[in-house]
Amino acid sequence: MENTTIITIGRQFGSGGLQVARTIGEMLAIPVYDKELLAKAAEKSGFSSEFFERRDEKRGFRFFQSLFGVGRSVAPSQGYGQNYINDDDLFKMQSSVIRDIAQNGPAIFVGRASNYVLREMDCLDVFISAPLPVRIRRVAERRGLTPAEAEDLIVKKEKARRDFYDFFTFGSWGNSSEYDLCLDSSILGIEGTAGFIVDFGKKAGLIK
Repeated sequence: MENTTIITIGRQFGSGGLQVARTIGEMLAIPVYDKELLAKAAEKSGFSSEFFERRDEKRGFRFFQSLFGVGRSVAPSQGYGQNYINDDDLFKMQSSVIRDIAQNGPAIFVGRASNYVLREMDCLDVFISAPLPVRIRRVAERRGLTPAEAEDLIVKKEKARRDFYDFFTFGSWGNSSEYDLCLDSSILGIEGTAGFIVDFGKKAGLIK
């Protein structure tokens, strides 16, 4: 039987969501897409990958400028001539890449509102969380920050993710009703959380 497993993983910053995704990918021999999506979107659009990375899971004031007809030019590396691009265009490009990948084989997508983008497909949609003290410690250790600096970064990153998700999906980032399964990664650890997700997905018939 052809493997059509598609898993989407939303995550709180510092919860270990990407590590969980990579562990699942190793367990199931399925590719994991995170930053790779940006490179593929850039390749498809003709814009530089650096431009996509700067705008990753962010939505800023410039979008509202475009609503009121205030032009903002972003020079593409190739392919788009002198056209303008706004946040909606960027989201559509990235969403197109996500759908193309999902339609051509098994995949695990991390963030980027992938559960919403693939809402018409049979996917296992997961959200990974962890208590704030755990996330502060993890981010501080990983990035060499003080606890206060790590907490500030978490607040900033999560606001950006929430604004991005809520705006483009008309949903609520991290709300359990948006996902099939919500887990606190601090309870079972990275490998235990990954294993639980795989077991759940198989019982639900969403992991082949």
